[in-house]
Parts: sequence; structure tokens; C-alpha cells
Amino acid sequence: MLQQVMTAPGVIEFNEVPVPEVKPGQVLVKIQKIGICGSDIHVYHGKHPFTKYPVTQGHEVSGEIAQIGQGVEGFSVGQKVTIQPQVVCGKCYPCRHGKYNLCEELKVMGFQTTGVASHYFAVDAQKVTPLPEDMSFDEGAMIEPLAVAVHAIRQAGDVTGLKIAVLGAGPIGILVAQAAKGMGAQSVIVTDISDVRLAKAKECGADYCVNTKNTDFGDAMLEYFGPDKADVIYDCAGNDITMGQAIKYARKGSTIILVAVFASMAKVDLAVLNDHELDLNTTMMYRNEDYLDAIRLVNEGKVTLAPLVSKHFAFRDYLKAYQYIDDNRETTMKVIINVQE
Repeated sequence: MLQQVMTAPGVIEFNEVPVPEVKPGQVLVKIQKIGICGSDIHVYHGKHPFTKYPVTQGHEVSGEIAQIGQGVEGFSVGQKVTIQPQVVCGKCYPCRHGKYNLCEELKVMGFQTTGVASHYFAVDAQKVTPLPEDMSFDEGAMIEPLAVAVHAIRQAGDVTGLKIAVLGAGPIGILVAQAAKGMGAQSVIVTDISDVRLAKAKECGADYCVNTKNTDFGDAMLEYFGPDKADVIYDCAGNDITMGQAIKYARKGSTIILVAVFASMAKVDLAVLNDHELDLNTTMMYRNEDYLDAIRLVNEGKVTLAPLVSKHFAFRDYLKAYQYIDDNRETTMKVIINVQE
């Protein structure tokens, strides 16, 4: 079978390797689709601080069961599945208390351990999540980023009836907006400085879309949400400007949740954060319940994923996919690799 390997930033090779042996407790997954995310792009550019080369990439994935190992129950050959890419120790304090997404020894497939970018992938059955048979493989490959969004929404508790602001209309920002609505939020504002991305957010159900190059974020919140502003603000852009906007304009005593990863040391006004008694929270990946809710939201039609797929590439064109993303940064949402093509 073919396996992708990034041997250095911007250098991808394909190796012929044996189909992996299925050990007890494992299943063999025939990989169908892989999504490329922002963290993968950081690896491509040599800017991911926790990834060394060579590395086989791939963590947003869909496929089907090809073989079932000894002792595994609840799966059938041909069944559609996705894979949760966290490798955890199970022994540290977070793991022992159910927060394994914060494992002290956390490794993520495609970054600190072998990813799924191969024709077949053997994996512990407990990391495999069934997909509905009527869900497309494209949608299945996007359950992972949607689970990121679902976990982020959970960090605010019950959002039923709340007014939510999402700063940043990239794939994660749009998924956070959709997840918020799907989980009961009353209304959602999405901001960005790209009209193209805001149009995509609107297509995916955002109530209000604001270009903050032209309209002040504070004025927009007052216009659409009134003097009580947003109950929760999600920063899905992750820079000093957006976090500065969130802190400056948040309702006193409300909550800001940082979803995006800051690329450098932040410079933000902690004096205002303190004076306004704002809760600044964060969110890290997901847990199993977030995957299950992500699948449910898609199945119930509360989240739509197809509009976020920008382009497909064949497996051997992995490098071209990255080049396409670099050349089309503003208009690209999610690029999908067709592994069996």
C-alpha cells in the first residue's frame, strides 16, 4: 500500500509499505478521505512547534472497516467510521479524571505519531467512531473539526437562548457558529475582514455577518444584540486584534473563549479584562462525547458541512493540495484528499 511521508517542510514522498497487521483489540480501516487543516499547513511550512520530520500526516479522516482484530465487538466489515486521533497515557491526572484531551503525554496522529495518510491504517478499536451509513465520506472527514467546535461550545455550558459572537470566519469559526446554533443559541454574529469568508458563514446559517474592516465590532454588537451585547464571544482568529476587540467590547461579567491558537506571544489588555470581571476561557481539542454530538448535529441537519469543501485532490497530489491552499488562502475553506484515488 502507499503511505504519505513529509520528510521535510514542503517535501512529500510516497512509500510502498506492507498493509499493517491487525493486532488484538484493533481494526484495519481502509482510508477514504483526509481533510487538511491549519495545523497541517503549519507542518508543511515548518512552523509547527511540536512536530518533527519525517512524519506521516492525516488526522481528519473517514474510511471503512476492512478487517476486525481478535476481541473486537460492535463493528462490521464495510462499516463507515472516523478515527479519533489522540494518543493518551491514561494515567496522568487529566486522564484519570476524564479529561484525556489534556493528557500530560498527549500525542496526536499526524503530528507526534504516525497519521492516517495511507491506504490502510490499523488502530485501536476504542479510537474508532461509527458514522451513519448515509453520511458521505467528505462529511465523515470533517467530524473531527466539528468536534473541536462542539467542545468549544460546551466550554460555555448550556448556550440555549444565548447570543453568541464568533470572531473569525475560517472553517473552525464557521463550525463554531453552526454548532452554537445547533446546540440552542438564539443568534450568532460572525466577524471577519474577508467578504468572501463572511458570505460562506452566511451560507452556513450565521444570523449576522460583519466585516470589521468597515464596521466597528462594538457598534455591530449594539446594532444586532442591543445594549446587553453578546453572552459569549469566541475568538476563532487568534491574534491581538481579535482578542483586543473581544476584551474591549465584551459585556461586563461575560465570557470570552479562545478557540484559535496564537502564533506568537499575545499582547492584550489584561487590565480591562480584570476591571470588567471577564471570564477568559480556552478550549483544547475534544472528547468522545463531542464526536458523538458532532455526528448527531450533522445527522439532524443542524450543521451543514458540504459548503465548506473547497476542492478535492488525489492522494499522490498531496503536495499540490498544499500549493493550492497557499495560492488561494482567502477563498479556501476545506481541502479534501481522496486517498483511494
